[in-house]
Amino acid sequence: MNENKIAILTDSCSDVPQNLLERYHIYQLALSINYLDRSYRDRIDITPEQVYENLEKEIPSTSLPTMGEIYEIIDTIIADGYNQIIIPVISSGLSGTYNAVQMVCDDFKDIRTAVIDTKNIAIGSGFFSVYAAQLAEQNVSFDEIVGKLKSKTNSSRIYYSLQTLRYLVKGGRIGRVEGLLGSILQIKPIISCDKDGIYYTVVKVRGRNQSINKLMEIIQAEIKDKTNYYLAICHGYAQEEADKVKVIMQPYIDNAALYIEGQISPALGVHTGPGLVGIGYFALDD
Repeated sequence: MNENKIAILTDSCSDVPQNLLERYHIYQLALSINYLDRSYRDRIDITPEQVYENLEKEIPSTSLPTMGEIYEIIDTIIADGYNQIIIPVISSGLSGTYNAVQMVCDDFKDIRTAVIDTKNIAIGSGFFSVYAAQLAEQNVSFDEIVGKLKSKTNSSRIYYSLQTLRYLVKGGRIGRVEGLLGSILQIKPIISCDKDGIYYTVVKVRGRNQSINKLMEIIQAEIKDKTNYYLAICHGYAQEEADKVKVIMQPYIDNAALYIEGQISPALGVHTGPGLVGIGYFALDD
């Protein structure tokens, strides 16, 4: 057993990029994307592009990892020599992943587990796994890492500009975001997760460009006085716009302790549709 070694397990909707999964040996549970004819494992059997390209034909549903898959990955982690596992997962207000993982962990009596409800989504949740892995690498104790993660739910923020609310409505993930009222007026809401980890409207902006500009303004205002933070720019089938955001955000990227970019997971793309641009940060105080 790796007595002091701590394994970190995340879920595919936390959007930890492949290079960081490998760099920090973070294990990952895949959610499923379900079409009428078959199911795919998020980020394993299907790419974000494939989801977006097929949305006009069929909007799939998504589902949690099965209990069997959760047992299997924990067994693998134990077989790899770990007896302590920290599991930060996407908001329990948006997914049943937290409850499912907690239920399985309760069956493992001989190892220490801590399932962390990040109250966040996408890389806003993924930041917690990267942070936990960095702390584990510094030989910080299990209890201390868990305490730090639980105290950081207000330190992680991700904001999205959406092209349309159609997919959030269709997938029942609308949360506290007002529905389709604004579509005729070209209202492009910026959404985020509130303290309960549920989507809400931060601000309503008319027009796509104004919405993306407002998104950058919000983040710049929140991180301008911070000296130690992670930063991420993500998108859903909107590479060109994400690239423009990156150019403008470059000074903030240069100051970040860690910068992450990329496409959101296919399972998230099902619920947000094409045209999402997001910026997230995680404020560190140590």
